[in-house]
Amino acid sequence: MTRGTDLLLWVLYDIVEDKPRNKVAGLCKKAGLTRVQKSAFLGRIERNRYDELAEACRDLINEETDSVYLFPFCEDDFKKIRVHGQGFDKKLVNDEILQQFF
Repeated sequence: MTRGTDLLLWVLYDIVEDKPRNKVAGLCKKAGLTRVQKSAFLGRIERNRYDELAEACRDLINEETDSVYLFPFCEDDFKKIRVHGQGFDKKLVNDEILQQFF
């Protein structure tokens, strides 16, 4: 993917039921995002797929009880992120994966 056609994206969610939670996780994986916590994904996505992912997530959840946050970042802002403590699940994310982003 070229940097001009993609964006950095965090997807964070709090979904009560297993089935929609697993489906949202599957959408994130299919979009090429990396799971960095149980309910958090990070990665690059083509700009034209961002709205598609957002709509698909919205269609899967119960808006009365669940939430999905999609946070796009430009490269400059993303480089300003600081992580302290146990920011990532070490069972899911290794240093090689983190080097792709930081």
